[in-house]
Amino acid sequence: MKKGFTKAFWVSNTVELFERMAYYAVFIVLTLYLSNILGFNDFEASIISGLFSGGLYLLPIFSGAYADKIGFRKSMLTAFTLLTIGYFGLAIFPTLLESTGLVSYGQTTTFNGLHNSAYRWVIVPVLLCIVVGGSFIKSVISASVAKETTEANRAKGYSIFYMMVNIGAFTGKTIIDPLRGIVGDEAYIFINYFSGTMTLIALIAVYFLYKSAETAGEGKSMLDIWEGFKRLLSNWRLVVLIIIVTGFWMVQHQLYATMPKYVIRLAGEAARPGWIANVNPLVVVCCVGFITKLLSKRTAITSMNIGMFLIPFSAILMACGNILENEVIAGVSNITLMMIVGIVVQGLSECFISPRYLEYFSLQAPKGEEGMYLGFSHLHSFLSSIFGFGLAGWLLTKYCPDPALFDSHEAWQAASANAHYIWFYFAAIGLIAAFALLIFGKITRGIDKKKEKLA
Repeated sequence: MKKGFTKAFWVSNTVELFERMAYYAVFIVLTLYLSNILGFNDFEASIISGLFSGGLYLLPIFSGAYADKIGFRKSMLTAFTLLTIGYFGLAIFPTLLESTGLVSYGQTTTFNGLHNSAYRWVIVPVLLCIVVGGSFIKSVISASVAKETTEANRAKGYSIFYMMVNIGAFTGKTIIDPLRGIVGDEAYIFINYFSGTMTLIALIAVYFLYKSAETAGEGKSMLDIWEGFKRLLSNWRLVVLIIIVTGFWMVQHQLYATMPKYVIRLAGEAARPGWIANVNPLVVVCCVGFITKLLSKRTAITSMNIGMFLIPFSAILMACGNILENEVIAGVSNITLMMIVGIVVQGLSECFISPRYLEYFSLQAPKGEEGMYLGFSHLHSFLSSIFGFGLAGWLLTKYCPDPALFDSHEAWQAASANAHYIWFYFAAIGLIAAFALLIFGKITRGIDKKKEKLA
């Protein structure tokens, strides 16, 4: 894999691995951190998480354009500094309030969190540091792959990039469940020390190792950036493709918006959402290179079409866990088993879609505007975070509510009997998106053939 790629390519991908380890270690339990530690209810936690995730994917449009101007090295140094401050802030914040006496946790040795305290809203600027820092990484690393590859090896470059992303995701998610088994809910605090350390290592690596010969776009004026924005927004294919792919990411994001609370409430406190979510990056790491190579002679849209029709099927499989009787086979409940099967299919879907999607965008990017274009490519995750997390909060409240809100277990069981309906909503969203991409591909192929005839 090393042959044909620059040192800057490998440094970029390596620090991306560390950043993903940090991000997913925290993000997989962010709604639990907000609810169990800070006392936000399901809907509040989902909205905050959705805005957090959405901001990470909205800002890259602007941070990517600015990164083109100031250079990728300065951008990465800024990003990892902010991320380190943010993650350590999430770790220190609850403990700091307790130590200063601003919040009382009671007389027990159990950590009770910041329930009933207005000080919990101070977490918003801490999360904002992570959002701004992460927005630079979203645009810069994927744009760096575009800068450091050619059209001939770009699909392979993005396959490697996406594999590194998922190695990081797998490793980050692996930490939380053993930690939760040792210290309980306080694991949602301590995991942030791990994430802060990972981004600090990445910061040091960029400072000493990253240097790129590709400097096109650096020093451009704000007027140049604005003209680039106008050209980008006038590319209707990219705008429409973002809207369509949002359907896929709305389903994929339920690994973080719905799944953790869903499996803990239905399968019991012994459930391990971190391990379950890890099935996704494991599948991607094992399969993305093979799938990309298998379809290397097919268009990006063709590859993406296959993945889009897999995603609604994955949601149906997830729903089956609650439809079947909740039996335990070899220590695994049907809820957990069918969730894992659905996530396997979801991981395969991601292998077909994500690397080729980034390749499609990179080939549309003019020289020196890679950061802005690849930042814009992440807009689908902004839309899916806002709508997907908001919808997840409403659906959890309606079909799989918090057991603590009920006087008896029987009353909660009656209220959550149709919890699997949640996945039917997302299956429908995925199916609509799949047919929309099919139509998009047919229309664009027709337009391209007409242009070829006229030429």
